[in-house]
Amino acid sequence: MTEVAPAAVRSSAKLSMKKSASRTRKDGPSISKLIVDAVADSKERKGVSLAALKKLLARNGVDVTKSNKRINSAITKLVTGGSLSRTRGTGASGSFKIAKPKQQMRKREQRLVL
Repeated sequence: MTEVAPAAVRSSAKLSMKKSASRTRKDGPSISKLIVDAVADSKERKGVSLAALKKLLARNGVDVTKSNKRINSAITKLVTGGSLSRTRGTGASGSFKIAKPKQQMRKREQRLVL
């Protein structure tokens, strides 16, 4: 009969785990903060379009082609969160304005009812 040698067992001491380097955060404001500032600074009555918003962000030093997905997701989060309001379009496309606080809108509705 042939004897089979047991498989070599690796010792856990020999295996070394590499620590992954932690990412450093980029200095400066977040993309959502830049978007809110750009829309607030605009004097357009009907709001700022997505294309104009991306041009403003590019002027402020944001690489628009690289962070296109982040810009679109930040806009949709700001709209659902109530910071921005969409004047036309759907999703991240269209035009955007700074949303009015809800309390002022309720007072106006009460005046219209009376």
